[in-house]
Amino acid sequence: MTQQVKHQRSTRDGSSVEGSRLVADAYIFGYPLVVMDVTRRVATSVPYPTESRAPINQFIHMRAFPDPSFTDVVSPNADTLYSVAWLDLTSGPMVLSLPEMGDRYYVMQLLDAWTNVFASPGTRTTGGRRGDFAIVGPRWTGTLPKGMHEIESPTNVAFLIGRTKTNGTADYASVHAIQDHYALTPLNAWGMLRRPPLGELFVDPTIDTGIPPVEQVARMDTTTFFSTLNTLMMSNPPSLADAPALERFAPLGVGPGRSLDRAGWGPAFDVGSRQARARLIEESARPHGRVVNGWEVAPANIGRFGTDYLLRAVVAMFGLGANLPEDAVYPRATRDSEGRPLRGSKRYIVRFRKGDLPPVRAFWSLTMYNDKQRFVENPLGRYAIGDRDTLAFDSDGSVTVFVQHDSPGTAHEANWLPAPDEPFNLVMRLYWPTPAILDGAWRPPPVQCVS
Repeated sequence: MTQQVKHQRSTRDGSSVEGSRLVADAYIFGYPLVVMDVTRRVATSVPYPTESRAPINQFIHMRAFPDPSFTDVVSPNADTLYSVAWLDLTSGPMVLSLPEMGDRYYVMQLLDAWTNVFASPGTRTTGGRRGDFAIVGPRWTGTLPKGMHEIESPTNVAFLIGRTKTNGTADYASVHAIQDHYALTPLNAWGMLRRPPLGELFVDPTIDTGIPPVEQVARMDTTTFFSTLNTLMMSNPPSLADAPALERFAPLGVGPGRSLDRAGWGPAFDVGSRQARARLIEESARPHGRVVNGWEVAPANIGRFGTDYLLRAVVAMFGLGANLPEDAVYPRATRDSEGRPLRGSKRYIVRFRKGDLPPVRAFWSLTMYNDKQRFVENPLGRYAIGDRDTLAFDSDGSVTVFVQHDSPGTAHEANWLPAPDEPFNLVMRLYWPTPAILDGAWRPPPVQCVS
C-alpha cells in the first residue's frame, strides 16, 4: 500500500484530525456566504417596506439614530442615517440614482455575497454630483443608456449600505429629504413615465425573523449548512483566487452545485463544523490588525479580504458590513493605557493634544457601548461625541473628553461621554481618513484612568 493511499484513507476516516481540519477550513471559507443569505432572507421578509425591513430591491431608510432599545445590529452609530437595500441582480441590473449632495458627506457601500466591498459610490469616489449607477450581475451583457455608470457586482446578490452624514437630531429633516431622493429602479423599467405599482410581495412563511441570523446559522446542522453553501455558490460564484481552496474542498463534495459526500467522511463533518465555530469565537476575542495606544485598529484588508478567509468569517460573524479603510476606520478600545479593562466604576480621559484631533476629510466621533455592543441610557441621551459637538478646548489648545459614569461637573459636561456603571468599550469612528491615519502616522490618544 502506497503512502498516498494511506494518506487518502486517513483523511477520509471520520475520526481523523486531517478530515476534521479540512471540514473546519471549508466551514470558515463558506460561512460569510451563508450568513449573508440568512441575513438577506430575514431583512427582506416583508410584503412592503417598513421602518426596519423592505422587500428585495427596495430601500429601507432609517429616520432616526438608534437608542438603547435598538438591538437589530451590534455597535450601531449615532453619526449617520442609514439607507439600506438588498439587491437581486438575477433578472437584470438595478439602477441606483443619487441626488445632488453638495458638500454633505455620504457613502453607498456595496458588498458582494461574500462580504467583500466591490464599490463605494459617494463623496470620496464620485463627489457630490447627482448620478445614475447601474449595478450589474456577473453574467449580464447589454448596453446601458448614455450617461449611466456601470458597477459590476461579482455576485447576483449585493448588499447596499448607505450612510448619510447627520449633524444631530436637528439635521433629521434635511437628511430625510435627501433619503427620499435615493432611488432603485430595475434597468428594464428605466425611462418609463409611470412605473407599474409594486404591490405586496409574497413572503416565505418559513423564514424565522425572531432569531438573529448569526444564531440561525449556528443552529444549522452540518448537512444543511454545506448544502446551502453549495447551492448559493451557483449564483454567487467564488473568485478566481478561491480556486486552490475549492480544489482542497472538492473531496468533501463542497463546491458550486456539488453533492456533499457526507457518508464518506463519517463524523468529520460534525466535528469539523464545531471546531470552526469555536475557532471563530476564539479569534474574535483577540486583536486583528495592530494595537496602537491600546486601540485595536483593523487590518488594511478589511472589507477587501482576498483569501484571508478567517478574518472574513470573523467579521461576518461579529461585524457584518465592514467599510473599506479608505471610507472609514474604526479603532476600538476595551482597555485603558495600563492594559486594564474599562469599567464604569472608574473615571477616564481621552486627551487630544493641540493640533492632534483626528485628521479626517469628513468627520470623527467617539462612541460608547456596553459589553453587548449596545447604547446605554444616560442623563444627556448622548451616545457619541465628536467634531460636530461644541467641544471645549483647554487653555493649551488641547481637547479632553471625559469618559465616566457620573457628571464631571457643569464646566466639563460639554466634553462628557457618559459611561454605563458596568464594563464598556469605545469605538472611534474616522470617516474618510487622511493618509496619516491609514499609514499609522497619526496615533489615537490612550484612554487614561484618572480615578
